[in-house]
Amino acid sequence: MSSSITLIENLNRDYICALDSLDMSAWLACFNLKGRYTFISEENERRGFPIAFMLDDCYERLQDRVTQVVEIQSDSTEHYQTRHFTQLVSVSETDNGLINAVFNYSIYYTQRDNNLTKILCVGQYFDTIKLDGDNASYIERKAVTDTNVLPRYTAYPV
Repeated sequence: MSSSITLIENLNRDYICALDSLDMSAWLACFNLKGRYTFISEENERRGFPIAFMLDDCYERLQDRVTQVVEIQSDSTEHYQTRHFTQLVSVSETDNGLINAVFNYSIYYTQRDNNLTKILCVGQYFDTIKLDGDNASYIERKAVTDTNVLPRYTAYPV
């Protein structure tokens, strides 16, 4: 399990480094071809409401997210710099050989126009991960934020 935890930690590191450097191709590379990504408030998740800040329910939508950030938003978005901080809190194996992992996260952002740093959101990642030899990829990454109101719109995945 020790080598599995290293693979899980490395996947998470690759994910947050890709977002903090706005390398959307590297972000996409963290997902399996069956990958899904959701960013949702804790209240909506708890109540079973399917309303999310971002809902990419298949790999093709993940690809669309990359296109949106890289090509469409490139000159029409108020850009900001993020810094992700994470903590692995649990890991378990499923009956079908996948891994479930939970990370706490806090994400700070700095606006480019005024250099003020604020908290964007705090919450947990709920991951389903496929391990294949020395590789790990997300089947699903669900980011559940503790609040249902954010201090700004989110242009990028969290």
